[in-house]
Amino acid sequence: MSLVAALRAAGCVFAEEEAALILDTASGPDEADRMTARRVAGEPLEHVLGWAAFLGTRVAVGPGVFVPRRRTEFLAEHALRLMRPGAVAVDLCCGSGALGAALARGGAGEVHAADLDPAAVECARRNLGPLGVPVHRGDLFAALPAALRGRVDILVANVPYVPTGDVPLLPTEAREHEPLLSLDGGDDGLGVLRRVAGGAADWLAPGGVLLSETSERQSAAACAAFAAAGLDARLAEDDELGATVVLGRQAGGVRASRRSSRG
Repeated sequence: MSLVAALRAAGCVFAEEEAALILDTASGPDEADRMTARRVAGEPLEHVLGWAAFLGTRVAVGPGVFVPRRRTEFLAEHALRLMRPGAVAVDLCCGSGALGAALARGGAGEVHAADLDPAAVECARRNLGPLGVPVHRGDLFAALPAALRGRVDILVANVPYVPTGDVPLLPTEAREHEPLLSLDGGDDGLGVLRRVAGGAADWLAPGGVLLSETSERQSAAACAAFAAAGLDARLAEDDELGATVVLGRQAGGVRASRRSSRG
């Protein structure tokens, strides 16, 4: 049976495209067959390939690591538009480090990333190490160096936001192959988002911005959580991607030292 036929029989909607990617990535026919068998068994295509496409680049991913979604490019693009050259940026709940890599390539002067999951930290270090971005392991802000407190211009946090009761409804690929830690956001899906919003003020610079992905149905509650934390909150949405981002700006203007260094 051909690769395409095997993938189509397994229910892969884009069997031709997936087969082409497998053949392009595999070192030879035997590896292509092994990769196809893994995909047929239900592994995410990105785990099979060893990489995910994100903003035109390949981000390394592997078993047990959250796969960056295309809709998260909307979050990255907003962060890049708001970021001035030389900014201090943090990728919290970094997973593979896709957002941190985008910020580093986009002109940030100093980038840090952090995650609680050891597999994510290892993967993020593969992606971010060549860019000179340190990856810290720990629970949210507790993972960050104290020297960053009050200095962060752009804080991206792609937190888990699936309500606990909805996790069993997720696609099998996500449920069985991605860490629950990266999916389950608590009773209403906003537990981690509230923790991030509540701690952000201590870490953001004057005028600094927190950006986080959420869902359309949670958007009002997410905005309220940002506002309750003292941030000037607003929403950005992209219907085509099905993406919703909540943004919260810290009170105060851009620091004078940064204004002069950026011209």
